[in-house]
Amino acid sequence: QVQLVESGGGLVQAGGSLRLSCAASGRTFSSYVMGWFRQAPGKEREFVAAIRWSGGSTLYADSVKGRITISRDNAKNTVYLQMNSLKPEDTAVYYCAAHASRFVFTTYTVYDYWGQGTQVTVSS
Repeated sequence: QVQLVESGGGLVQAGGSLRLSCAASGRTFSSYVMGWFRQAPGKEREFVAAIRWSGGSTLYADSVKGRITISRDNAKNTVYLQMNSLKPEDTAVYYCAAHASRFVFTTYTVYDYWGQGTQVTVSS
C-alpha cells in the first residue's frame, strides 16, 4: 500500500528556512504527481507546489513563488520542499500527497494518497 511520511517541520523565525521531506513507499511513483498542500487553522487546505515524478516539471502557488522549491530524489523515493524567507502566514500543517496522472492539479480533492502532515510554525 502507498505510504507517504512527512518530516522536517518545526518552529522557525520569520525569514528563516526549513526543508520538508516526504518519503514515499508502496509502489513505483514514476507515473505520479507529488504535491505539497498546507492547512492553517480555520482555513481551507491550499495548494503549495507539485512535481511530476517523471521529468520533474513543477508548479507553484503564486504566494510561494521565489521562496519555495519542490524537488525529488528518485534514488531515495523522496520529495522535498525547501522553504526560504518564511513568513508568519506560512504557518500551517503541511501535507504531502500523490496522484497517478501525468497532469499536475492544484485541487486537493484530486489527490489519492496523503501523509499525516507536519507542523510548520513561523514566529514574527
